[in-house]
Amino acid sequence: MKMRSFAVGMFILFLALVFLAVSWNSGSLTAHMLVHMTTVAIAAPLLAAAITGTPIDPVLRFRWPGPILASVVELLVVWLWHTPALRRLSETRLDAMLLEQASFLLAGIVLWTACFRPQAQAAGRLAGAIGLLFTSIHMTLLGVLLTLAPRPLYGVGDVTCLGFVLSRDADQQLGGVVMLMIGAAAYLLGAIMLLSDILKPAASETSR
Repeated sequence: MKMRSFAVGMFILFLALVFLAVSWNSGSLTAHMLVHMTTVAIAAPLLAAAITGTPIDPVLRFRWPGPILASVVELLVVWLWHTPALRRLSETRLDAMLLEQASFLLAGIVLWTACFRPQAQAAGRLAGAIGLLFTSIHMTLLGVLLTLAPRPLYGVGDVTCLGFVLSRDADQQLGGVVMLMIGAAAYLLGAIMLLSDILKPAASETSR
């Protein structure tokens, strides 16, 4: 299972990087958000599932304190890279773009490995659920901000996304919707899975 998870995660990450390579100069926030969400909400949990408990597990290797701190780090990474100044920097400089994507991937893997610890007791799984729920909330807030902002936050003029020409307003709104539909939903689903895992023993005890 770990090898399969690793292979699928790497394949999805490869697809995200290919799409990033062909869309980087477009200036499209929607294209950026598709890459970002694919990286942190799909590839990262698959890769985290593959490395959890292994010698390269970042949580074990660096004695990471827990899922709540990992969620806060994820928040700082995501919100900082979506400030207008850093967004412009990553759109115009290759090194900044690579640093951005690497930080997204690393923060995502640390968060998912910190939250999904198979050997964790109920309290640890509850902390993981809270960490993922908190991440879902801040992803939702950023998605709503991008969708409902009264003006474009990242420049002016039309952009091209997937062959379609969009105004900056429409592109930003669509990017916010992508964050809501993929990012916020993925973390919420992860939190629900952990809560369900916590409630199963209680339900079995009650039925006896």
